[in-house]
Amino acid sequence: MDIKIKDVAKVANVSVATVSRVLNNSGLVTEATRRKVQEAIEAMNYHPNATAKFLRSKKTMMIGVIVSDINVSYYAEIVKGIENMAYSRDYKVIICDAQNQKEEELGYLELLLNRTVDAMILVSINGSISDELICNLVDKNYNIGVVGRYIEHPGVPCIFTDNVKFSMDVVGHLIGQGHKNIAFLSGYPDALDSYERLEGYMKALRENRLPFRQELIENGDFNEEGGYHAFKRLIEKEVDFTAVYSANDEMALGVYRACAEMGIRIPEELAIVGVDNNRISKYISPRLSTVNQPKYAMGALITEKLIDQMNENQFKEQRVFKVDSELLVRESSKFVK
Repeated sequence: MDIKIKDVAKVANVSVATVSRVLNNSGLVTEATRRKVQEAIEAMNYHPNATAKFLRSKKTMMIGVIVSDINVSYYAEIVKGIENMAYSRDYKVIICDAQNQKEEELGYLELLLNRTVDAMILVSINGSISDELICNLVDKNYNIGVVGRYIEHPGVPCIFTDNVKFSMDVVGHLIGQGHKNIAFLSGYPDALDSYERLEGYMKALRENRLPFRQELIENGDFNEEGGYHAFKRLIEKEVDFTAVYSANDEMALGVYRACAEMGIRIPEELAIVGVDNNRISKYISPRLSTVNQPKYAMGALITEKLIDQMNENQFKEQRVFKVDSELLVRESSKFVK
């Protein structure tokens, strides 16, 4: 038998509106009436029609998350923070893995435009979704939060780390260990993270009066295989370097693999520092020096702020968050050449 809300109202001897208030946890119902309605719901085994609820509220209680590559652990930890915070606020999450394809990133925006989801969180996407496009969509009352970049718009909550600063810390550490020829492995060519980490690398060289050498820069696409081949290209150039700053831990793992094949000892012959503090970084040998970013917390915080905005049409506090990162010095970069 198809039980309807009016049937529950009749059994509980209340109006349909009162049953609706109970179902939506409204405070405009006395405790005695609430109890009576709940008893009727349980006795009749009534389940609210989720589609009808959506049509009334025009909310899906769904949040989409676009990531460039879910296989990269940086994204996975942020997504976990997003999922757990969303769940605690009664939202579900749809993960959109663009697999490093710009067209896919743009295509997933359709979920927001056709209202399949109430909001979209963009996690360090590769530049296909421009700041201008984000601002235009928010101006049309679409809800968007951003991880990994700053957006100049009062309606866009965003959270990011200071890539330039921690890159300067990494290079400064390597210089302090006696290294003067430091290679840099960049990530996706169009990614803001890549540009800013390269900027920090170059700035640290300038401040320490060391020359910038273009031949020491290679692109590893933020993944292990890319890091492996980027390091091999550096070796093939026959350029002198004693340290590698890898713009993420995934590429650093590729460097480890290449070094193992080529008999290069870490850190005796080559120092390595990565970024992200992936779980494996402290279990490989030697343990990888890296930059710790609060990835889980970043995902949880952006989700909390975005939901606050949707439910209250305002931010409870600030909307822009620049979080601190920490250089973790381990065995892979402690040797003085």
